[in-house]
Amino acid sequence: MSNDFEALDKILDGRYSCRAFQDKAVPIEDIHAIIQAAQKVPSWCNFQPWQVHLVSGDVRNALSEKVLAAAIAHEGGPDVPFPEKATGKHAERRRTCGLQLYQAVGIERGDRAGSRAQMLENYRFFGAPQAVVITTPKELGAYGVLDCGAFVTAFMMAAEAKGIATIAQASIAEMSDIVRETLGIPEDRDVLCAISFGYADAAHPANQFRTERAPLDEVLLVPET
Repeated sequence: MSNDFEALDKILDGRYSCRAFQDKAVPIEDIHAIIQAAQKVPSWCNFQPWQVHLVSGDVRNALSEKVLAAAIAHEGGPDVPFPEKATGKHAERRRTCGLQLYQAVGIERGDRAGSRAQMLENYRFFGAPQAVVITTPKELGAYGVLDCGAFVTAFMMAAEAKGIATIAQASIAEMSDIVRETLGIPEDRDVLCAISFGYADAAHPANQFRTERAPLDEVLLVPET
């Protein structure tokens, strides 16, 4: 069993948010295998609320053009509200991650044009030739979202095990109306996020940094007896 744990820990260690991809598509057989593996996660009463909308080729390009134009025009809005604010350690972690990315790609502090240009790469799927959009039934509320979060994690872990890089993107969900119209998603489903995936451009500067994780004593809380 220890070997199983070590294998899983290696996959978790290896995964990172890839922000530059090769122009090489993942075979459909591998995509099917990743999704089937991810489906094994638990869900409330076995609801399995996730649906996975695969975008590639002309559909991917059309969606990218539309969401990029909306982002440039400061349009859009998510189905599920984004966090209202981040304070304390959450704000610090977000700030640190952003600074790491900007330093990696050579964007100077205070370069708003440069940082915005990098942000807009979200809407180009960071060059990934394929992506999936994850949706959940509106009627299932927070627990449908929770279950889909487990699916998203498992999808990325399964992809990593196959040598396929990923990045989960809430930014695409900010353009939920465009995504829904382009992909034919019914009104009774919430657009939660996209996962761009493919083969990493390992030499790209954007892929050279890694974020840190909180120490165990900040995560594990044991009540005093």
